[in-house]
Amino acid sequence: MKPFIQARSLHAHYGESHVLQGVSLDIGSGESIGLLGRNGMGKSTLIRTIMGHVPASSGAVTIRGKDCTRAAPHQVARLGVAYVPEGRGIFPNLNVRENLQVAARPSFEGRSDWTYHRVLQTFPRLAERLEHGGQQLSGGEQQMLAIGRALMTNPDVLILDEATEGLAPLIIAEIWRIIASVRTTGMSTLIVDRNYRKVLAHTDRCVVMEKGCLVENQPSVELAGQPDLLMRYLGV
Repeated sequence: MKPFIQARSLHAHYGESHVLQGVSLDIGSGESIGLLGRNGMGKSTLIRTIMGHVPASSGAVTIRGKDCTRAAPHQVARLGVAYVPEGRGIFPNLNVRENLQVAARPSFEGRSDWTYHRVLQTFPRLAERLEHGGQQLSGGEQQMLAIGRALMTNPDVLILDEATEGLAPLIIAEIWRIIASVRTTGMSTLIVDRNYRKVLAHTDRCVVMEKGCLVENQPSVELAGQPDLLMRYLGV
């Protein structure tokens, strides 16, 4: 079976800066992958290149067997890939209800497993704040809203970039509970987070980036047992 997402020999630049240097990555259906590395190693650029926000200088991105190397972000999203960016990107001028409902649509195959009511059951804190504007929410509530909005698109792949950054410990624990719950549904996930222990615990496989290259690709349980390697690439 072909991977749901295939990135092959991706190169990407920001001006003169050569950020991605021949990165290849597969994401299989139902697979949960962690993307680890120090700051500035190219993790977010890899995600943004797959999503179409950053143009690839060379290489290819295939989604559902379709060439998406030059696809716009909305075209990638319509193929079943949901992206929760660092910074959340919610609509501050819309309330919680509107932020969720504006994203509602069936999956690529026409399923509507993630309904408005299911999202509110998953995020009860949001159910208490339906009329609050996006700008009125705490950082943790905004992150829940961003994840809930992504789920409203009924994606096959959920990409989370630093979903717990800057949040209070109780909220962080709640976000990881939700990630674990989503994983049990069979949805593929790609997770970037500074807490490598949590990433290793909530994924099937982890890849590690250094200076724009993938340097490790191992089952998460095996990588967790290699503290010297983790120290080398993550400084932990």
